[in-house]
Amino acid sequence: MTKDPRAARLAAEIGIPGAGVRTATFVAFTEGPVWSADRSVYFTDLWNDRILRFVLKGRQASEGGRFEVFRAPAGRPVGMVFDAEGRLIVCEGELGDHRRVTRTERDGGVTVLADRYRGRRLNSPNDVDVDTEGRVYFTDPRYTDRTDMELDHESVYRIDPDGTLTRIIDDVVRPNGIAVSADQRTLYVVDNDNSGAGGTRKIYAYNLLIDGSTAGRRVFHDFGAGRGGDGMCLDELGNVYIAAGLNTPNPPAEDDSVPAGVHIFSPEGTQLGVISVPMDLITNVCFGDTDLRTLYITCGHTLFYVRLKVRGYVLWPRPED
Repeated sequence: MTKDPRAARLAAEIGIPGAGVRTATFVAFTEGPVWSADRSVYFTDLWNDRILRFVLKGRQASEGGRFEVFRAPAGRPVGMVFDAEGRLIVCEGELGDHRRVTRTERDGGVTVLADRYRGRRLNSPNDVDVDTEGRVYFTDPRYTDRTDMELDHESVYRIDPDGTLTRIIDDVVRPNGIAVSADQRTLYVVDNDNSGAGGTRKIYAYNLLIDGSTAGRRVFHDFGAGRGGDGMCLDELGNVYIAAGLNTPNPPAEDDSVPAGVHIFSPEGTQLGVISVPMDLITNVCFGDTDLRTLYITCGHTLFYVRLKVRGYVLWPRPED
């Protein structure tokens, strides 16, 4: 086929870029998926300030389902988890007064578990997990406008059953995802500073002591110059599933050395593989479906899923089969 000599000139006049399109704005930003006993996946739509549900028609995502709005407005929700009593705990990261961690009670009422530390408002609670003793662990970074921060650090906190709030980790820069291991002996924390080149992109593993305190930090994985981790979950074997990476570099802060996907690691930190995702802005993961063998993935405006052989670990609910 003969190339039209006018094509290059016309393309130059149009100004077609070699790098392709860029994002102007988002109509949705999904986060915080968590499986419920009502056979639905709860997840958040950060930009539209709401909590959604994907309600299954049957026992698995492959059988289809429908979307519903669970709560709106919802305090600009991010990470969520169900405690051992089936109550939904939510990190509300909205700037202003709704910088807090809440619990939705059985009757639908909302209890504020934490909104201030030593009289100062939290930064922007991001992700949360619970242990078998009823303690709540959450991260408190600030990824947006930092002008109204009242605390001196971005840290990790524990809420005890009696309501006591304790700062348990402050040797991180910008804590994000968090997860308690099934044996209750390890607390995994994502430290993801994407404010510029050279920021930390590490996953830390802390020894979780019997009283809920931490000690003995080790580097579980370092994502280097790529986009670091966001949310994470674990399977019944103790493997760790971390949402991370970009398919398109975001210079100067992040390159494309870490592909967008769910990066899977053994309990010792050995990378076992990557479940690729065809979009950037992958944010979080959870196991779901009645057998807990489907991995749900929030990414951009989409909720993805993939079936696996292994069963996920969650404190509640237990699998049906």
